[in-house]
Amino acid sequence: MGDFNLTVILDAIRRTSGGLSRVELAQIVGLSPQTISNISRRLLDQHLIVEAGKEGTGPGKPRTILRLNPSGMYAIGVHLDPAVITFVVLDLVGDVVKHSRIATPAGSNPSTVITTIADEIRMLIQDSGVDPAKVAGLGVAVPGPIDLDEGSVVDPPLLQGWNRVRIREALAQATGMETLVDKDVTSAAVAETWAGGQSGTGSFIFMYMGTGIGCGIVLNDEVIRGTSGNAGEIGHIIVDPGGPQCDCGLQGCVKSSCIPVVVVAEAEAAGILDGHRNGTEGPEVQEYFARLCDAADAGDEKAIAILDRSAVLVGRAAAVVTNTLDVERVVFGGPFWARISKYFLRRVPGIIEENSAARRIHSIEVVGTGVGEDVGAIGAACLVLEHTLAPRAQRLLLEG
Repeated sequence: MGDFNLTVILDAIRRTSGGLSRVELAQIVGLSPQTISNISRRLLDQHLIVEAGKEGTGPGKPRTILRLNPSGMYAIGVHLDPAVITFVVLDLVGDVVKHSRIATPAGSNPSTVITTIADEIRMLIQDSGVDPAKVAGLGVAVPGPIDLDEGSVVDPPLLQGWNRVRIREALAQATGMETLVDKDVTSAAVAETWAGGQSGTGSFIFMYMGTGIGCGIVLNDEVIRGTSGNAGEIGHIIVDPGGPQCDCGLQGCVKSSCIPVVVVAEAEAAGILDGHRNGTEGPEVQEYFARLCDAADAGDEKAIAILDRSAVLVGRAAAVVTNTLDVERVVFGGPFWARISKYFLRRVPGIIEENSAARRIHSIEVVGTGVGEDVGAIGAACLVLEHTLAPRAQRLLLEG
């Protein structure tokens, strides 16, 4: 019970940017002043919070403000995308202390990728200057589908050779850190709730724009993972009836119509790109996709038309999900988002509005992530902070 109350107080302080006094904490969480005082002392002794000055202008004694101590705890986050692997060291308030990014190693050997990740983590911690003893753990965001209980990647479409790879176990052994694994789109949604500001509140979907396209779901401030941790797989929503054949047997799915490798192929067929790709490896697709965006930014009308069409198709998929879940916001992000944001933000809001079943009742906001380009890795690190610090019903269970 004591641990649960401790996390309740930590969570209340975390959610208030300016910090809280002990009196305000007692009012918010409903615990006695003595309990608040005792737990505050424990948190101060553990260096998880600090006393950050006094406030008070009226009669009576000024109140001491309690805030999270940024250097009290750290978490490592890794985002494995088929094109790029992103790493961050996150402090207790969700700020990035250090980050790095490398191209995902080519080929289909998971052990090579896992070794590369472990080596990069060691260098990142060393370069950050963070005391390794203060690192609470490692979070890893991976493409779905996943086996959440097993901590494994289960044959994702764009990572060849990754069939039931127990990445959680492998990285825990390689780094010596407690490791958590979640889907990339879910991790991105977690990051938005922790560090996205206003865009991460209430009910929203996070449209993840990477080598693949997926959707993270947050309803009433709660991240929704589904029965097996695989909520948000939108690849087989039909957005272009009569469009390209999908491997599911249908035509015009998201997966066959508007993911980057398909968009790049369209640009090659239109003569915008040279068409000399060796295959569909993530880093190469990312490079060619960047060239397409360069052409569009330079005013190439054919390139602009291709990106605009992609925005329309993705907007249709987002509209299906917003109608299904009745959310108030669509948040876009992911490793490819920065290059396409201006094209999507001028097309998608109108599509969402036009197709909204509840448009006469409420509007749906469409925004870019408040977290930034590293949202997947930040979300992975937030998984560790959430697991360590957030109030959970399991903490109420008594041993014995």
